[in-house]
Amino acid sequence: GKTTLCEALLQAGGTIQTAGPIERRTTVSDFDPMEKERGHSINSTITSIDHDGTHINLIDTPGYPDFRGPTLSALSAVETCAVVVNAATGIEHGTQRLMHYAKARRLCRLLIVNKIDHEGIDLEMLVEQLRDMFGPECLPINLPTDGGNTVADCFFKPDGASDFSSVAEAHQRIIDQVVEINEDVMGHYLEDGEAGLSGEELHNAFEQCLREGHLVPICFVSARTGAGI
Repeated sequence: GKTTLCEALLQAGGTIQTAGPIERRTTVSDFDPMEKERGHSINSTITSIDHDGTHINLIDTPGYPDFRGPTLSALSAVETCAVVVNAATGIEHGTQRLMHYAKARRLCRLLIVNKIDHEGIDLEMLVEQLRDMFGPECLPINLPTDGGNTVADCFFKPDGASDFSSVAEAHQRIIDQVVEINEDVMGHYLEDGEAGLSGEELHNAFEQCLREGHLVPICFVSARTGAGI
C-alpha cells in the first residue's frame, strides 16, 4: 500500500489534484511500463509536497523482496524511514528487515498501519505485536475511530473516542515517553505537569526522541479513504 499512500499524501499536499489508483495504472510513482504491467513498484521514485512552509521529499520504494536493493539504497538519502504495515497481513519479513536496517542507520522511524478500514482485522492485537517485535518505544500517535473510517489524534488532544484502547491513555504514554528524554523538560513536567510545558519544548523533545530512537510513532491510516492522511 506504499504507492497508494504516497498518492494520497501527494493529493493532500496539493501536488496532484486526484490520487491515481494502481488498478488504472495512473500513479505518479509507478510510471515505468513494466511497473504498470505488474501493478507494483520496481524502482524508487522521488516525489515531494509542501506543507505549512516545509518542503517534504517522499521516496516511494519497492516492497517486493526481489527489488529490495533500491529500497535499501534509499535509506542513505533520507532522514526518516516510514515503514508501511498492511493491517490485514500484519508484520511481514520485509517489515522486520527494514526496521532493522533503519535502526542500524540511526534513522527516525515511523510505523504506518495502512488499510485500517479493512474487515476482520484486529488493530489492538497488531499494536501489541509491533511493540513486542520492535520495542515499547513504539506508541500510537493516533487511534482509529468509527470502525477505521476516521482517526483521533493522541498527541495534541488528550481526549476523544477510539475503536480500542483510550485516547487519554495513548496521549499520556506519548507525553511520558517524550519528556523523559530531556532533563529540563522533565523538570518542568514534574513541577507543573503538562500545562507547564510550552509547545516548543514538546516539539523539540519529540524530535529528539525520534532522532535518538526513543520513540517510534505508530500512525493509523487508510490510503484509500484518506483517514489519517
